[in-house]
Amino acid sequence: MRRKLAILILAASAIPGTMVWARRAGEPLKPGVNLFSKQQDMQLGQEAAQEVRQKYQVVQSQFLQDYIRRVGDRLAATPEARQSGFPFTFTMLNVAQVNAFALPGGPMFIFTGLIKSTDNEAQLAGVMAHEMSHVILRHGTHEATKAQGVQLLAGLAGAVAGNESMMGRLANLGLGLGANSFILHFSRQAESEADALGSHLMSEAGYNPIEMAHFFEKLAGTGSQGIQFFSDHPNPGNRERAIEDEIRGLPRREYGYETHDFARAKSEVAALPAPAAGDRGAISPVPGGVAPAGNWQQLDRPTYRVAYPGNWKAYGDSASPNLTIAPAGGLVSASNGTAQMVYGMMLGYYRPRGATNLGTATLDLVAHLHEQDATLQLASADQRDIRIDGSNGLIQTLQSRLPSGEPQTNALVTVDRPQGLFYAVCVAPQRTFQQFANTCQQMLNSVRFGQ
Repeated sequence: MRRKLAILILAASAIPGTMVWARRAGEPLKPGVNLFSKQQDMQLGQEAAQEVRQKYQVVQSQFLQDYIRRVGDRLAATPEARQSGFPFTFTMLNVAQVNAFALPGGPMFIFTGLIKSTDNEAQLAGVMAHEMSHVILRHGTHEATKAQGVQLLAGLAGAVAGNESMMGRLANLGLGLGANSFILHFSRQAESEADALGSHLMSEAGYNPIEMAHFFEKLAGTGSQGIQFFSDHPNPGNRERAIEDEIRGLPRREYGYETHDFARAKSEVAALPAPAAGDRGAISPVPGGVAPAGNWQQLDRPTYRVAYPGNWKAYGDSASPNLTIAPAGGLVSASNGTAQMVYGMMLGYYRPRGATNLGTATLDLVAHLHEQDATLQLASADQRDIRIDGSNGLIQTLQSRLPSGEPQTNALVTVDRPQGLFYAVCVAPQRTFQQFANTCQQMLNSVRFGQ
């Protein structure tokens, strides 16, 4: 036992500096270093699944639940899925977002918005196979192992001894688990591996794996829906081509399997009532004056330029790089007399205090913003990659509250530039943020840096 523990500690302490080699199509896929046992994966997933069912509306249609289970069971019956030993379950949630996620150990949740967006059953099976692959490759607990390393050893030991739930132990280490948690946001390497293994599962189940690539390609061009999905599933780059390369190495099979209930499933999903008011799945449209109208305007600031909707207004000194862009009614007065943004975007530069990399510089900026607004906090510890005008950046999701008490979502994008840390904060009430995200993405796509 001492020798085994020493090996685990050595492996965990080496993780942050481990060199990651790019996987080539056809090479074996296997889980990475992990301090969790498979049983702990399953315990963690079951605990988290209970919370998910409390936070989201479970679809009450028995046909829809049976349908999603039949597609999932088909994938779970493939050799590579069976060998994992995980007991997969499948639940449809009445949430308009285009998304799905699987918890460690096997519980999978599919949003109704995903059913609406897929063109055929094979595309739906592709997303489910991708999520199942994260479970098989144990990406969630592998990410937790990388993040906390040897600190996990005491936490896991306590959970095994029955002193506390698995989720409680992880929460003490800052690793929450839920639909939008750190442990469910994966690296590009993990996404690439899940694409590859997902194509294997689809092929073995009789679904044409090229449909996975087709769906990702379609979603990449759908604006706010793509932003929502890819914020949780970062594009590893050349995604469609990588999937095609993987498919070429698969055994030749006859594709075309389907349950023949996909059309009915789409019809029944379309007829479902909207999520109840106040439910996390509820999505509200943005007010009329907030939606982009007219021709977009371009604005030059020192070292960068940006375009914004013609019915919005820009605020700030033209000689300063700091800029606020908001629609009519997008700014309200806070109790201290200052203006607070309800809808809009703030851009500018920030000088970090002793930060050594983009990640720590971003957290330093978050701390600075918190000093200005005490309600502002991290919605997730995860920092996801993004590209702005060819430069590498990060996106971090924050939460705050409006003067009315309503929750607000803040998407913070940062890029390391010679002038300092460039930032753009997209702001909207939580209930309307998904509808607002497309406008934010268009503005970010328009940013061009100078010298």
